[in-house]
Amino acid sequence: MTAHLAHILRHPIKSVGYEEIESAPLTRGRALPFDRRWAIAHQAAKPEGPMTAWAGKQNFLRGAAAPSLMAIRAATAADGRITLTHPEAGSLAVHPDLSEDQAALIAWLRPLWPAHRPAPRSVEHAPGMALTDSPEPYVSVLSQSSLDALGAATGVPLSRNRFRGNLWVEGWLPWSERALAGRNLRIGTAVLEIVEPITRCRATCANPETGHEDLDVLSLLQQLNGDAQFGLFAVVREAGTITRGDHVEIS
Repeated sequence: MTAHLAHILRHPIKSVGYEEIESAPLTRGRALPFDRRWAIAHQAAKPEGPMTAWAGKQNFLRGAAAPSLMAIRAATAADGRITLTHPEAGSLAVHPDLSEDQAALIAWLRPLWPAHRPAPRSVEHAPGMALTDSPEPYVSVLSQSSLDALGAATGVPLSRNRFRGNLWVEGWLPWSERALAGRNLRIGTAVLEIVEPITRCRATCANPETGHEDLDVLSLLQQLNGDAQFGLFAVVREAGTITRGDHVEIS
């Protein structure tokens, strides 16, 4: 089977909603457009004022600390307004750059965040940078067949949204992507270089449909492969447009 790009996913607000898109322009040395463009800082975040540069994940709300966040879905309109939905919190439409909408977003998130943790404080945006877990402008690449194999090991199908990835490839043999470090992928008119595997956190244990932990995905990965890695970090080496259904060529 020829490998192809099956899904493109982005997360406009870090750990607060996922959405699938049809295509995207990739820029050399940049993350997927509008992926982790914003993040929600908590009251213990450093620095204490507005962030002007990349900051580590420990400063923000994230699914590893609050499984309920994993059940948020996002839909971005042409005017930049993002509609967030959650099975318990309902829906909220916001533009993350507007102060009044930022206040509404913080209030909407507060019941979904554990009371014993520092409370949500502010909506942050670092100009020109994605607030991903790493300061490098990575695009994540994952294998659908490896996800299917992981689900078969649990006895239940697993949602790809447990892994908050960007590009999902169909057509590779299960786990074969683990040998791709240093190789290039041509997708559409873009070229990405695979840099390293992704080591997973506890957020993957939460069901994206319910926001409740239901599987120890980390232990299962350890049993299957001897580590907690799933998916790959890549960097864009040649700019271009990617579209769902594009062939994926390895070189």
